[in-house]
Amino acid sequence: MTEYKALRHIPQANLFRQGDVFVLFGELFGRGYVNGLIDEARKAGMTILGITVGRRNDDGSLRALTAEEHAEAEAKLGGRIINVPLMAGFDMDAPAGEQNPTEMLSGITLKSWQDDKLDWDKIELCRQAGVARFASSAKEAMLEIDKLIPDGANVFFAHTMAGGIPRIKAFLAIANRIYKGRGERFMSSRALLDSDLGKLILMNFDEVSANTLKHLIDASAPIRERITAKGGEVRYTAYGYHGTEVLIGGEYKWQTYTNYTQGYAKMRLESIAEAAWKQGVYATVFNCPEIRTNSSDIFVGVELSLFPLLTALKKEGGGAWAQQQWDICQSLLNEGESVQGILDKLESYLQTETSAGFRNFEAWPMDNSPELAELMIGTSDEITSLHQDRKALVTDHLSSLVVEGTGPLMFHGAAEKIAPVLWLNHDIIARQLNELHK
Repeated sequence: MTEYKALRHIPQANLFRQGDVFVLFGELFGRGYVNGLIDEARKAGMTILGITVGRRNDDGSLRALTAEEHAEAEAKLGGRIINVPLMAGFDMDAPAGEQNPTEMLSGITLKSWQDDKLDWDKIELCRQAGVARFASSAKEAMLEIDKLIPDGANVFFAHTMAGGIPRIKAFLAIANRIYKGRGERFMSSRALLDSDLGKLILMNFDEVSANTLKHLIDASAPIRERITAKGGEVRYTAYGYHGTEVLIGGEYKWQTYTNYTQGYAKMRLESIAEAAWKQGVYATVFNCPEIRTNSSDIFVGVELSLFPLLTALKKEGGGAWAQQQWDICQSLLNEGESVQGILDKLESYLQTETSAGFRNFEAWPMDNSPELAELMIGTSDEITSLHQDRKALVTDHLSSLVVEGTGPLMFHGAAEKIAPVLWLNHDIIARQLNELHK
């Protein structure tokens, strides 16, 4: 278990400037956390480079981007993309002539999945094939990136790879039960973790969300050595999640979304940064607050802990701008409903014995329970119903604020070399936002 270290000051270190290079290690698809970092890199005048995960042919084989896809991806990033496919994970990899894990899982059904067994020797050979492919491609991509980084530049590598769920039809139905089910539709997250399917998913999460940071650090070693030999500096950041402090009863207290299956991989990610730091490589995992993204929407209730950010904005010295955020959120609600009313509901939810029982940092990530699912999903559904439009939620607005606040905290925090793992809680996010909008 990583030592808990929250960032309590607004970092001011200004390392990066015009002519330095920002490398996005992960592909930019939609609006998410990394946009905040890219905005900071652009403001500093850095050259922006990126990679691609590639695309799949109809037969499942991995390929580089077409000219049209490449141009579109570069326009989205606002920088140059190295067209070497860096799809992480091994769910579609296999030794020549063998089945890959996705094919092995193709017969799984909603009725059979808890009893279906996998051949772990074959899975391990697939994992090795996937790792070898990724490591080789990472090396190739870094050789190309090296050519684009001038001597004397500082370099910022931003790792954003996450995920790893194999594409099998039955999984969506299983996930809907685990992350959205209550009452008779409730399913224990422990049932998934104890199944062969769950064990495979955890292995693939490790490869995608965690081990790719190690591949990045290793493959970029020649760049790092060249840059530091010329007096430049290199930083690595990655996005973690390990619960967040929010205001509960007027105090900042650590809480978490349950069940966060990727939590095991996120802890592995933290340990990779800690090991790198001991070797003099400055890699920092920033554990960021819960937000709503395309990929987090399956986790109903993950958005609930966003609401107390509104209270934090006022508590941390926010004036007219903080009130403006309340007003924007108020405008999204049905007539007769209020932001304060929602915050009162949230306070009640967070104060329940059921909710408090999951605020156990040492036991993270805990399994879900029928009681928690009933309370959390019920509260989420109830609050969503108070909005004028289900596609314009208070949590969308608050998510964009969190992204805006984490960008400078990570950008300047990485420059400052504070620690290998840092928590960005609602207190520092609110203070950073208030500072930006003074």
